[in-house]
Amino acid sequence: MLGRMQTSALLVNDILDHANIYHSDVEIVSRLVGGKIHRETYSEAHLRARKMSQALQSLGLDKGDVVATLAWNNHRHFESWYAITGIGGVYHTLNPRLFADQLIYIINHAEDKYIFVDLTFVPILEGLQDKLNTVKGFIIYCDEDEMPQTTLDNVHCYETLINAHDGDFSWVKLDENDACGICYTSGTTGNPKGVIYSHRSNVLHSLVAVSQDVMGLSSKSVVMPVVPMFHANAWGLVFTCPMVGAAMVNPGPQMDGASIFELLDAEQVSFTAAVPTVWLMLLQHLEEQNLKLPYLDTVVIGGSAAPRMMIEKFEKDYEVDVNHAWGMTELSPLGTMGVLKGKMHDLSFDERVDIKVKQGRPPYLVQMKITDDDGNELPRDGKTFGNLKVKGPFIIETYMKDDGGEILDAEGYFDTGDVATLDADGFMQITDRSKDVVKSGGEWISSIELENIAVGHPDIVEAAVIGVAHPKWDERPILIVIKKEDADLSREDVLGFMEGKIAKWWMPDDVVFVKEIPHTATGKIQKLALREQFKDYVLPTANDA
Repeated sequence: MLGRMQTSALLVNDILDHANIYHSDVEIVSRLVGGKIHRETYSEAHLRARKMSQALQSLGLDKGDVVATLAWNNHRHFESWYAITGIGGVYHTLNPRLFADQLIYIINHAEDKYIFVDLTFVPILEGLQDKLNTVKGFIIYCDEDEMPQTTLDNVHCYETLINAHDGDFSWVKLDENDACGICYTSGTTGNPKGVIYSHRSNVLHSLVAVSQDVMGLSSKSVVMPVVPMFHANAWGLVFTCPMVGAAMVNPGPQMDGASIFELLDAEQVSFTAAVPTVWLMLLQHLEEQNLKLPYLDTVVIGGSAAPRMMIEKFEKDYEVDVNHAWGMTELSPLGTMGVLKGKMHDLSFDERVDIKVKQGRPPYLVQMKITDDDGNELPRDGKTFGNLKVKGPFIIETYMKDDGGEILDAEGYFDTGDVATLDADGFMQITDRSKDVVKSGGEWISSIELENIAVGHPDIVEAAVIGVAHPKWDERPILIVIKKEDADLSREDVLGFMEGKIAKWWMPDDVVFVKEIPHTATGKIQKLALREQFKDYVLPTANDA
C-alpha cells in the first residue's frame, strides 16, 4: 500500500514565491560597491528576479544552461540565483580569490554561457576573456550611470535589463532532481572539481539548516551572511533566509571589523556567519573602540577551526552564543553544527567551551562515521581518530562530468579527506587533514601546487609546504627548501620566482632553507614531522596581524 499524499517537487524558486506571499515586506539590505546602502523587500526581489529571468531568456539562455556569478554578497547577486534557476538554468559561483588559470579552467569546464559580475571584478574577466571558450556575454551589476568603459564583449547593464521587462513570468517547470547550482572544490590535488547541487538537495539542506538544533532561524531573525555567496553554496543562507522570512543584511565588499560592526549595530543583526578571520578583525575593533554587541545573539564560525580564545571572548565578553560548524562544498555544505545538547547547558563554562571547540554534531539527514584505512568503522569514543566519511541526500554522489571516478565506498559514504574523532554524543573534531592543504582565513591553499612551482626554480632541489600558525589568518604557508650545493639563493629570489604564478594570497609568508627534508620509506615527504619540527615557528608576518 502506498501513501496518499501529494508529491510536489522540491524547487528553490518556490522558496522565493513563499517569501513573496508570506514575508513580502521583509527587507534585504545590501552594502554595494562604493559603500551605498540599498534596501528592497522580498516582494521587490521576487519581481526583479522574474524580470531578470525574462532578460536571460531574451539573451538566448534556456533550461540547462550554466550562468556564472563573480560578485560580492548583495541584492543583485541574490536575485540572480533565483533568476537563473527560474529559467531552468544552473548558477555557478566563481571565487575571485582563485588565480587566473583556475578561473579559466572552471569557466570552460562548467561551460558557462554568461557571467554576472560586480564592478570590482570586471578587470579580472577582461584579462581572461580571450581564453573563455563558451562565454557569450557579460552582465555587470550596476546602475545605468555606473557602466564602466570595458574591453569585455557583449556587455549588458543589470539594471537596464531589469527595466526592459515587466516581470510577467512563470518559473520554468522542472524536476526536483534537475541541476540547480555548481560550486567547484579548491583543486588542492589537480584541477578543481565541480559539485552539482539539485533543487531537491538545496531545499532539503535548507530545511535542515533552519531547524532549532542547527541555525535556528525564524521570521524574527536578522541574518548577515558574511560568508561569501561564492564560498561553498553561501552556506545555504540564500535559501534559508527567505524560507523562514528572516531579514538579510549583505556586507558587500567591506569585511573589515569597523564595517561589519556598523551593519551589525545599525541593522540590529541577530545572526551572522563567517570564517574566523572576519571575527578576529571584528573582535579587535570592538576592543579598540570599547564597543558592545547588544543585538547579536548567535555567531556561526566555519571554514577553519575557531580558536578557543575567540569562542570564550564572544561568549564571556559579549554574551554572544558561538556555534562552531564544519562542512564542505561536497556537502552543500552543512556537515555539523556545534549546538549544545540540553544536558550540556548545566556544565561549567569551561566544560561547555571544551565541547564548542569541536566542530559540532551532524543533524538529521547527515550520516557520519570514522574508519580505518581498510574501511572498518571505528568507535565513537572521542579519542580514536580515523577517516571521516558522510552520506545523505544533500551530499555528493559524483563530481561533474564524473571527474575523480567513483568516490563513494561500498555503503555509499563519501570520504571527506579529513581525519577526525567522534564522541558518544555525536560531536566531531577534526584532528588532521589527509590532504595537505593550508587553511588561511577559511580559504584553502594547495601545498602541492606551491611545491611544484618552487621546484621549477633551477637552484631548488626539493621543496615542502606546511601551514604555520598565524594570529590573524589561522595559518599561513611556509616554504621549506633544499637548494643546490653552492647555489646563491635568497628568500627574495624564491618568492620573486613564484610571483605571478599564483594568487598573491597564496604566496608563502617565509622561505626556510634546510639541509634535508624527512621522508617516509616510500619516498613521500613526512608532513607531520615537518609540522612538529616547525610548530613553534614565528612567521615574519605574525606582528602584522
